[in-house]
Amino acid sequence: MSARPPPVDLDAYCGRIGHGGPLAPTLETLRALQALHVAAIPFEAIDALLGRGVDISPAAVDAKLIGVRRGGYCYEQNGLFRRVLRAVGFRVEGLLARVRWQLPEDAPPTPRTHMALRVEADGAPWLADVGFGAAVPTAPLRMDTAEPQPTPHGPFRLLPSGDAGGWRVQARLGEGWATLYDLLPEPQLDVDYEPANWFTATHPASPFRRSLIVARTTSEGRHTLLDGRLTVRAPGGDVERRARLDADGIERALAETFGLHVEPAWRAAIERAAAAPG
Repeated sequence: MSARPPPVDLDAYCGRIGHGGPLAPTLETLRALQALHVAAIPFEAIDALLGRGVDISPAAVDAKLIGVRRGGYCYEQNGLFRRVLRAVGFRVEGLLARVRWQLPEDAPPTPRTHMALRVEADGAPWLADVGFGAAVPTAPLRMDTAEPQPTPHGPFRLLPSGDAGGWRVQARLGEGWATLYDLLPEPQLDVDYEPANWFTATHPASPFRRSLIVARTTSEGRHTLLDGRLTVRAPGGDVERRARLDADGIERALAETFGLHVEPAWRAAIERAAAAPG
């Protein structure tokens, strides 16, 4: 079992995500918090893109995601969510995964760079993940079945994985299944995330060092910004709208679609994103 991180201000967190319901360690609460979290707190790695690095200490995460209403990526998002769930009374373990999103099935193994959570609720183990960007599950997923599981934004499933007895997490896209990541079963300590975060935030191979990537999933659909391309996919996954944005359009999308206060220091990166191919 990993050491317990510092607590979180539950009132401030609930105000951030708009939760006014009960806070009991039940599946109903877990479902509500997960859906509200991904709708309110955008996925983004702008600090990594700017070369600032990403501080995943609890105080820094709370100040950023709650205090100044920024977004973050998996270590920030799921690190915060883990502390929230533990404060509510859930049993929670942090896990690591190898990201396979948009890779061919025969691609070589990727580093262990994604954080996700295993949560005990109503007598069953559940995968909770609020930090996977464009394809984030909007509801917890049972970890003891390989059957497809419905969510507000399409079915997901967890297949047994040959990687140390873990799970392959997949989402239904159109007529087929797309792999998000291969999840490993070993619980992680906070210190285990430090080198993974350093790699993800600073290594030249990290996509967050090369591209502007922002996502937010609401009841209206999945909103994704990749450099200058804004995509909106309806909850059913069948209706998709795409728009190519210039720098001013990117700034408006960051503010209006993703709820971010755009800093003047972001402008150069935004202009590079607008000029990127695709």
